Amino acid sequence: MRLLLNTMEEIAPDFSFLSYMSDHIGFYGTIKNSPADFVVTEIDVTGQLVTEVNEGLQTLPSNERNFKKAKLSPKIKDSLAGAARDICEAVVEKVDNVFEAQDLPDREADQYNLFNTLLSLDVQESLNNFACSVRSAFECKASGGAQCELSLGQFPDKNARAGVHSAVRQTFPILLTFTRSSEILVKPNLDYQELSLLTSEEEADKFFTFLDAKVENSRFTFQPDVCKEHRTSVHHFISKKFGKLVETKSFSEKDTDGLQKVCITVRFRERKGSSGKRQRSEENPDIFTAFTLEKENLETLEAISYLASSIGVLPSDFSYAGIKDKKAITYQSVVVKKVTPERLRGVEGLLEKKGLKIYNIHPTCQHLHLGQLNGNHFSIVVRDVRCHTGDTSEDLEKRVHEAVRNVKNRGFINYYGPQRFGKGQNIQSHKIGLALLKGEMTQAIKLFFTPEEGDDPVNKAKLYFLQTGDMKGTISLMPAYKVRERMVLRALNRYGMSDEGCERGWLSIPHSMRIFYIHAYCSKIWNDATSYRISTYGSKVVEGDLVLINQDTNETTSLSDRVHIVTVSEEKEEIYSMHQVVLPMPGHSIRYPTNQVGEWYREALATAGLHSCKFRVGSLQMNIPGCYRHIIKYPYNLICEPIIETDAQSQENYSEHSISKNATLKMSFKLDASCYATVCLREMMKCNF
Repeated sequence: MRLLLNTMEEIAPDFSFLSYMSDHIGFYGTIKNSPADFVVTEIDVTGQLVTEVNEGLQTLPSNERNFKKAKLSPKIKDSLAGAARDICEAVVEKVDNVFEAQDLPDREADQYNLFNTLLSLDVQESLNNFACSVRSAFECKASGGAQCELSLGQFPDKNARAGVHSAVRQTFPILLTFTRSSEILVKPNLDYQELSLLTSEEEADKFFTFLDAKVENSRFTFQPDVCKEHRTSVHHFISKKFGKLVETKSFSEKDTDGLQKVCITVRFRERKGSSGKRQRSEENPDIFTAFTLEKENLETLEAISYLASSIGVLPSDFSYAGIKDKKAITYQSVVVKKVTPERLRGVEGLLEKKGLKIYNIHPTCQHLHLGQLNGNHFSIVVRDVRCHTGDTSEDLEKRVHEAVRNVKNRGFINYYGPQRFGKGQNIQSHKIGLALLKGEMTQAIKLFFTPEEGDDPVNKAKLYFLQTGDMKGTISLMPAYKVRERMVLRALNRYGMSDEGCERGWLSIPHSMRIFYIHAYCSKIWNDATSYRISTYGSKVVEGDLVLINQDTNETTSLSDRVHIVTVSEEKEEIYSMHQVVLPMPGHSIRYPTNQVGEWYREALATAGLHSCKFRVGSLQMNIPGCYRHIIKYPYNLICEPIIETDAQSQENYSEHSISKNATLKMSFKLDASCYATVCLREMMKCNF
């Protein structure tokens, strides 16, 4: 095992060393000769192909999603929601006072009005005392109290938590709130302390009240300041801490005595679409529009960026159930918020120019979650089918039928496919993910811009960046369709290549794009661990394995309660089958096997420098709880038929012709969510794609 770990980091995600489930010989063939050879259609949670969804059909209610939620009675829910609304109304009224009169109302009266519905008197008193102690520590310029936390209790209901967060931050700007599970905690706001050293505490209070409220079109103005150096310090502080949210500008005017006054005004940044105009007033955060997205030869994230640019919203306003192949024609469900169906229909023609089509546009009630699908249907053409080099058999048809039968009966090892890691030889996504987990932001940026071989425009731009560090020049060289790279370059141009600047660069791209790289690294660990598990124990369930039980239980049963460690007696009695065995994706909330595989995980993570990793990257707002993945999966409705080609015309005949050398095969099958067709084909054909 030590030898395996020593070489593991040096090996790219090369599938040639991974295990197989069956020992048949397989056959050779090529896939993805063109996007039309690889068609992927998403299957929604009802088991229906997304291409068959009728317009006007609403997406499933939230109880169809397998999420763990607190069960509250309707009466309690209504009460909590009403309390949250009361708090929000009180906060808005208070904020209006701040913006218009720039004078805070009496704290004690506000505190009672805002909190008495959700917090007990004891908790209110503790909160007030905690805020006073923090203020005293800040006045003394002490940092010892900066690590203190105070719990306000458990709040299972989301509306109640939102109300408490708003109320605390508006009433006590000197504090920050955060949630741990369903518990709300408060801690000192160190940004407040830093600003209070530049301005008065009163202005710091008002500024953070303004900042937290995020009232559209609102502004905040600091007191006049005659010192240019001091104004510059305030500008730099706000830009450094909140530059993505607000912008500052100095305004000069004469007072009644004819003296020149200069004030700093802060306002929230406007969201702009591709036209540079403010977004249309029809946008509403409660509006959700669902549609089926057809893309060809595009990554899902690239397609989403195109959609966002065309409509004039942010990529983060879109949600989808899964990421689909690039070199393929794919169909998947997507939901966009704050955009009406009529507005979405208005850009259909523009999207077609970029290789995108949208269908089945209809209003819905909520966004999608990753994994909120039943699976995918694949229609694949395998070309140049023949026996493997060195296989002396003349019966290609026998090889194909044997392979199909084995995969149907024994399944395939559920590895993450090569598209999970990127196809470049110089750098793969998992290496970037490892650097991010280790907090090596600058190294992650350099890896992100490592060019591949070739002199295409993208590689030329990346090479230029690494050689010169010229962000502006690189932006001019980078093709417009490379949305992620251009967003990162713009941030680096603004903030520089320091660790903080690189963090800003990563924060400039949507969360789904950032966490993709960390998931790629965790996926590589899972692949390697699975290969080790199969080579060590084979296809027999052994003591210390993790098995997933009660798979048909409802959402009230947590995943951790369904993962069971196999005992000695259960191994002897063969209680469990191999299809129930799971292995964990690394994270902070998972259990590891108690046999040699668990030791393998610990040693692998230690070798990579992650022995103390918490799988949380706070600076990038990424939280990796981990999950469990079945080792063995099976294809459904697997059909393999020859295509007889004549004069470049493909004519299908499934009954009169047998498979001949250099034939073309058409395969179709369904796979569960998060399974890779290329991995299923790898098991069947014994080819590494």
